[in-house]
Amino acid sequence: MPSLLSRTAFISGVLLCLYGFASLPAPQVDYTRDVAPIMKAHCESCHNAKSPAGDLDVTSLDAIRKGGASGAVVLPGKGKTSLLVQRIVGGDGRPRMPKGFAPLKPEQIKLIETWIDQGAKGSATKRIHWAYVAPTKPGLPTVKLTTWARNSVDRFVLARLEKEGLKPSPEADRTTLIRRVTLDLLGLPPTPAEVDAFLADTKPNAYERLVDRLLASAHYGERMALPWLNAARYADSNGFQQDGDTFQWVWRDWVVRAFNQNMPFDQFTREQLAGDLLPNPSLDQLVATGFNRNHMLNGEGGAIAEEQRNVNLYDRVDTTSTTWLGLTMTCARCHDHKYDPLSQRDFYSMMAFFNKVPETGVPSGGGQYRIADPWIYAGTPAEMKQLKGLEASVRSLGDEVKKAEKSPELIAAEQAWTSGLPTANGLPKDISDIAKVALSKRSKEQSVRLHTHFLESIAPSEIRQIVGQRKEQQAALDKLRGVLPRVMVMSDSRPRKTFIYSRGNYEAPLAEVSSDTPEALPKLTGSKDRLGLADWILSPKNPLTARVQVNRYWQQFFGKGLVRTPENFGIQSEPPTHPELLDWLAVDFRESGWNIKRFVKMIVTSATYRQSSKVDARLLQKDPDNRLLARGSRFRLPSMVLRDIALASSGLLNDKIGGQPVYPYQPAGIWDGLSITKERDFTYPQSKGADLYRRSLYSFWRRTAAPGNMFDSSSRQICTVRPGNTSTPLHALTMLNDVTWVEA
Repeated sequence: MPSLLSRTAFISGVLLCLYGFASLPAPQVDYTRDVAPIMKAHCESCHNAKSPAGDLDVTSLDAIRKGGASGAVVLPGKGKTSLLVQRIVGGDGRPRMPKGFAPLKPEQIKLIETWIDQGAKGSATKRIHWAYVAPTKPGLPTVKLTTWARNSVDRFVLARLEKEGLKPSPEADRTTLIRRVTLDLLGLPPTPAEVDAFLADTKPNAYERLVDRLLASAHYGERMALPWLNAARYADSNGFQQDGDTFQWVWRDWVVRAFNQNMPFDQFTREQLAGDLLPNPSLDQLVATGFNRNHMLNGEGGAIAEEQRNVNLYDRVDTTSTTWLGLTMTCARCHDHKYDPLSQRDFYSMMAFFNKVPETGVPSGGGQYRIADPWIYAGTPAEMKQLKGLEASVRSLGDEVKKAEKSPELIAAEQAWTSGLPTANGLPKDISDIAKVALSKRSKEQSVRLHTHFLESIAPSEIRQIVGQRKEQQAALDKLRGVLPRVMVMSDSRPRKTFIYSRGNYEAPLAEVSSDTPEALPKLTGSKDRLGLADWILSPKNPLTARVQVNRYWQQFFGKGLVRTPENFGIQSEPPTHPELLDWLAVDFRESGWNIKRFVKMIVTSATYRQSSKVDARLLQKDPDNRLLARGSRFRLPSMVLRDIALASSGLLNDKIGGQPVYPYQPAGIWDGLSITKERDFTYPQSKGADLYRRSLYSFWRRTAAPGNMFDSSSRQICTVRPGNTSTPLHALTMLNDVTWVEA
């Protein structure tokens, strides 16, 4: 028989569950965080400072307190009877607000009511959202368990744990550690020999040396590239029904090399956003700008070129702002942002940075490949050397021919030959046919054909030799150009005027705007081109970039970021679980020269990362989602990595780095839904031999029919920085029955 105390506690618990925890105090509602965004999204369009309906302005706390024509709308401590709540709820024969729009959600109404019940408190001075304030480097916190912390990261984590009355978990066993860090840094499992060597290494810095070895591996760049490819919406085809292939895999290989070379993040940014605008840009720097040409291209017959060009521009604004700034700028394409201080003018001012590309919006070319201007040839160093040599040779020989053509002797000889054509014998049929046409009636094409025949067959031998050499070199050049990849890149060679579009309609331009950054963020002080934009993004005054990047790296190694909305650092974002740590990491990353490998090493050598993921009942109850980081994180590996693990563990893996995409096993008829035209047969061209077992990174990614065994992967149609995570039987069925898994 339970004691009276325990029985009372049990009954109290049941009552709390039945009656909605009525006895528990409501959490404190914050005006700036909770109420102001609702007002901005649903009320300000009518009740604003310029034209306040009913003389009520809700754009600030002071204005709300002032009330309107009907008097006070907020009675502190009296939520239900306050006019603001009554008008939002409706009743008494008066329309529900907002009039003419969908009603507020019950939880939004409850927030406003609770805020008033709690005294309608808040600062009359507008408080700046935390993410819009440039981070400063806080001092390291004082902790009690000083022997646990291995680096600065641990001090912040431990301080929070001690504040919550918790202790960190013990370090994971060494087999778990080497498997964890190898999978995280390479996307491949350690070999049995590597595990044995690590277990046998008793030196104090064994783990640190293991990390150094992994960071030096060429496979490190492959693993680090995966999230970046998702953000850049990289794919090997355009998308849409007539889904032509592209050569953007050259850009993908650039990303892998950049991570392996530990290219500083600021350089990584500048080259992708504006490599073509750098002084004397190299081929690699031009290829890097393919980042902003990875968007979809609509080549369908009904596609309107100018409409699609603007769709590309919208995509670049969205991708750039999400990837580097964690801003949902696309919300401001049709109207001012409902929550964040981003106006429609801000959106189109950002778009102006990208509105100089000489593009039509639709791809061109027939057959397998359909790409769009501008593009460049981008082969291997040997191929590019050969290309330049052939181009120089053709130019040089062409100059010699032009010089010879101006010779009076050659001109006279050609005239004599031409005049004697009608009576000449043994001519090629096409030349004979032209000879029968009167000189005054010959077309330009016919005259050119006669001139070419004269140079190739009639002119003096030294001229014929030069012409023959030029013809051979031109044929070799054409053949090489036919096999070289053609990478779509950026260019500012066609500046255009940019306008705000009414509700995003490119056919309804309003005011003209010029290139600029959002007004709510630090001012752009450099050039008003993409290079200036890149410099602004990387400026120490910019409060977002460093925070956004370190948060995404944290997400990669812990499953969730310190801010769990990596795509949105705006007012609607989740606040950081460890704000001081986030700011410390952001400033430290920037002060280190944006050194990615240094940052990664600091994370994976921390005591926080090295904790065991085992969890007891108390910790699971207090922190079920591991927000406090009192244990090692448990999260799913991406399906692309799971496939690589299967191949590596079985010995089937072909670990070649880079190159053209391959076509591993896929379900029969996976591309059958695509149109088969005279130009293109969409039968899946399955690879053979070792190409079947390349890493998943190199699998051909068709946007209209992505690889069937890559579940939960980004569609690569839009910028994606938060991994997908679903639970369906298809995952298990893939790992049981997919041909790759069965063979492995």
